[in-house]
Amino acid sequence: MSRLTRCMVGRSATRARGRLASAAAISVLLLAGGPPTRAEEAPRAVIANAESSAPVSPLQGARLVSMLRRGGYVVYFRHTATDHSKNDSGMKDYADCENQRPLSAQGKREATEIGRTLRALRLAAGEVLASPYCRTMDHARLMFGHATPRAEIREADAGDYAGLKRLLTAPVPLGRNRWIVGHGNPFRAVAGPPHLAEGEAAVIEPGTSGWTVVARIDVRDWQALAAAS
Repeated sequence: MSRLTRCMVGRSATRARGRLASAAAISVLLLAGGPPTRAEEAPRAVIANAESSAPVSPLQGARLVSMLRRGGYVVYFRHTATDHSKNDSGMKDYADCENQRPLSAQGKREATEIGRTLRALRLAAGEVLASPYCRTMDHARLMFGHATPRAEIREADAGDYAGLKRLLTAPVPLGRNRWIVGHGNPFRAVAGPPHLAEGEAAVIEPGTSGWTVVARIDVRDWQALAAAS
């Protein structure tokens, strides 16, 4: 047998062994029910609810401003003041603003003024997320000029706000903050009492399996922060 013939026979044998190995691997996968899914490879951990959203040792004044400039935090707002003569009972979908409880004139002024103060304080920017309801989207846009709607901020999954909890625990890089505008009831459900007032914000330090509320900022507190910085 010539050298060329022996080489060709060797290559054919190698390819045949490769095909047999691939077929065997496919058979194993089929017997096992197919390749593992992403969820099977990395199941999401269950994040427990907190008992209280009251800060134990709250950041205040110039130190709070300094930390928010540094970044790495989640800032969760309950929407500012609303017109309680209206409700959401007749709404057809999130875009049906006429049949939802809207921001009042006062609430619009508050959201606009908070936005001015945030810019004057030069706090770290970052993603701006809001519940898709009109009042929360309006608050976020008046405060920042833009917002990305995220249904999990409002909607519960089998009675558990798992999506909201992931937003509160997901790490935020230094130099950025995650700004969220949502509602009082979902936040209380996952973070505990006391209930957020309209326009009040909770400053949150995210962790690997939970979060820590390090400050709560009422609507009237922003001007004091500006004076302290």
